[in-house]
Amino acid sequence: MARKCAITGKGPMSGNNVSHAKNRTKRRFLPNLRTIRVTLEDGTTKKIKVAASTLRTMKKNA
Repeated sequence: MARKCAITGKGPMSGNNVSHAKNRTKRRFLPNLRTIRVTLEDGTTKKIKVAASTLRTMKKNA
């Protein structure tokens, strides 16, 4: 499964590791994914991967 938030679609970003000597090498910034259980309308539950920032926003708006 892809490293992607099921709700917002937030995925990996790219950037640089920068050493003290300013040498730059490529790196990836991965999203902070959490697996949560969601109850669907028909009563069944499904596991989805959601970013931690999305969970904070969902709790704030609930």
